[in-house]
Amino acid sequence: MEINTLYFGKIHCQENEIIRFEEGLFGFENQKDFLPVPFEEEQDSVLCLQSVTDRDVCFIIMNPFQLCGDYEPVLKKEDYKALGTAVESELSYYVICVMRHSAEECTVNMKCPIVVNIV
Repeated sequence: MEINTLYFGKIHCQENEIIRFEEGLFGFENQKDFLPVPFEEEQDSVLCLQSVTDRDVCFIIMNPFQLCGDYEPVLKKEDYKALGTAVESELSYYVICVMRHSAEECTVNMKCPIVVNIV
């Protein structure tokens, strides 16, 4: 499939690359399907989480473990159930970056990571 992105123009992706958020993201509940697009190939430290249906809706997400080596998110049993796994190694974690005018003013939300079942 082809999607129109804010930062990368039109790109091709496979259906299995799309992340579906059944309830959407907070404040964007009508946006369900997103494509994670790395800014650099083969890197997962900084990505663009691009809406599949609206080119103007995208988020900068980061790998929290590269920001904070001792990051230890805690999931509840119902979180694992919703993600369809009880195996930690099947999960990837990302945090949303809130962009500001300068890099020093940018923040990330470490308390509420995006968790994805990668299997």
